[in-house]
Amino acid sequence: GLKPLVAVGQVTSTPDKELNFAACAGLVREAAHRGACLVFLPEGFDYIGSDTAQTLNLAEGLDGDLMGRYAELARDCGVWLSLGGFHERGQDWPTTRRIYNCHALLDPAGCLVAAYRKTHLCDVELEGRVTMKESSFTNPGTEIVAPVSTPAGKLGLSICYDLRFPEISLALRRAGAEILTYPSAFTVPTGSAHWEVLLRARAIESQCYVVAAAQTGKNHERRTSYGHALVVDPWGAVVAQCREGPGLCYAEIDLDYLHRIRREIPVHGHRRPDLYGTV
Repeated sequence: GLKPLVAVGQVTSTPDKELNFAACAGLVREAAHRGACLVFLPEGFDYIGSDTAQTLNLAEGLDGDLMGRYAELARDCGVWLSLGGFHERGQDWPTTRRIYNCHALLDPAGCLVAAYRKTHLCDVELEGRVTMKESSFTNPGTEIVAPVSTPAGKLGLSICYDLRFPEISLALRRAGAEILTYPSAFTVPTGSAHWEVLLRARAIESQCYVVAAAQTGKNHERRTSYGHALVVDPWGAVVAQCREGPGLCYAEIDLDYLHRIRREIPVHGHRRPDLYGTV
């Protein structure tokens, strides 16, 4: 039969929320027109602020205007939306004045079916190249979210820096995931070194499809993102990849193929929790 088609977005978010929404909505409509059942947008699809004050100032709740517009878009297009990194003002905003990095999943009725808050925050310092301290303005999430059944397969939610921690992918696989998604805003130095190899490793070790929407290009004066949004199959092959600049790539999800790979190399049954614990 027809295999489900997913669309993976690559965008250049700026501090201008209106412009960003127009760009993302255009991609979602294009993907729906092409027959995708599930559209993935990257971390910071809502905006990328030029400093911490602006980032906090622009943040909204999941019940705010922007998510309302995305819900309407999902309904309008009849697609699932993986919104891979929303700057969320949570219930604790009035007391903490910190936000969550939230991966929101909307169904075609526009309902929020899952919200995963990034559990691994990106605090890195590459001398003279990249300094990031996400933990200075973001609260870490407190749980892994169970995979969600979608028309393309069971979807396990992560965000960007989570990619560096195989434990979360193994936990999601154990919970039934068939697709892992890592919406991202990787920097150029780390992206060129680690992006593809980590995504392919996650796919191979978990025997899942891996979908990674990405920020690309110059987000503002002080930030450039790596791009290279892609889809990896459970054998570790890159089956789709965006070209330079904003746009989409498409991949068919073949769950028969996934289950064949899991039967042929049953790593999951070969694990030794007696030696190294259960993830």
